[in-house]
Amino acid sequence: MLKGIDPLLSGDLLQILDDMGHGDQLLLVDRNYPAISSGRPVIRLGEVGIMRAAKAILSVFPLDSFISHPLERMEVENDPTKTTAVQNELLAYASQIEGRPLEFGVIPRLDFYGRARNVYAVVHTLDALPYGCFIFHKGVI
Repeated sequence: MLKGIDPLLSGDLLQILDDMGHGDQLLLVDRNYPAISSGRPVIRLGEVGIMRAAKAILSVFPLDSFISHPLERMEVENDPTKTTAVQNELLAYASQIEGRPLEFGVIPRLDFYGRARNVYAVVHTLDALPYGCFIFHKGVI
């Protein structure tokens, strides 16, 4: 156990987050996402929801301030204006913790799968809610 570090952040996950550099991308996904097929390292968090995982990650992970959309989400039902409750909650939380208003970049579902092949790593949860798939762009401290 480490003092001041969320216990959800295992040694393997902390190592990946620490090794990432400015501009590297982290994928946070739900149980339905084919994490292994991305070909990137996968950290499995088990029975953890997207918001619980996002809060732990964002407690140590700075979002990029040099780009307009340091958070990206999978498009819902081919409608870029449609969002889910977890997408709205994650955006509100990230804006709060970053101390600045944020907007999602929206990626069509099939394009999202292609983008996943270029991320640094994948954090896989067992959240059953649909469209719980996000890309975080790492910033600087």
